[in-house]
Amino acid sequence: MTAPSTPEPPASAPAPAPGQVLLSGIVGSTAYGLAHAGSDLDRLGLFAVPTEALHGLDRPAESHVTTEPDITLHEAAKWCRLALGCNPTASELVWLPDELYETRTPLGDELIGIRTSFLSAKAVRGSYLGYAQQQFRKLLTRDTTVPATRARAAKHARHLVRLVEQGVRLHETGAVVLRVDEPERVRDLGIRIADRPDLAVDLLAAAEHRFARPGVLPSAPDAAPAEAWLRRVRAAHYAPPAGAAGPGGC
Repeated sequence: MTAPSTPEPPASAPAPAPGQVLLSGIVGSTAYGLAHAGSDLDRLGLFAVPTEALHGLDRPAESHVTTEPDITLHEAAKWCRLALGCNPTASELVWLPDELYETRTPLGDELIGIRTSFLSAKAVRGSYLGYAQQQFRKLLTRDTTVPATRARAAKHARHLVRLVEQGVRLHETGAVVLRVDEPERVRDLGIRIADRPDLAVDLLAAAEHRFARPGVLPSAPDAAPAEAWLRRVRAAHYAPPAGAAGPGGC
């Protein structure tokens, strides 16, 4: 299964104004407890465009991605679509520990409050297991005799282990737990799998077996809370054009 991908917006797309960011925080290896001295600091957030910008011929960019610093911002509607598909990377924004949030607005807090409504059994299995299998395929193409590619392979292997463990826990408990159990174990296992990718075969098979058993998640997400939230976002960010006539006006 191929994991869903998020295309980057054009490099020339303007960044959203700070006042439009509804929720943002530090994600990635820092949130997982796997960061080391050379790790990048990854940030993720969501923003709202001015509602009137949605009424024209040209749609505003739905994502803004920068490197150095590593920041990904998704427009509110796009983030909701990704979360309803249980995209692991996007979804972690509403499951961060409090200390890792850098921007929290009332609308952002509302979104955190409805986070479980985005979850569904089929999507969790497909996305988490799909991403883990994608990491496994990358491992098979790495030449681990080269130090740089061996380090990259170990990173793919760590992601594989993390995704499998997070996904299975989510399937069985209904909660996203970002911080991995025993980070050193995951690092060591990542190195061993990087050198011997076949070690991941049993790990993936065991995850598939556990996903096949009944879990606690509903068969489909409840999109109604997301729809209601998004409408509140649109109402809060609508400013009628200057001089616009009201109903029946001239």
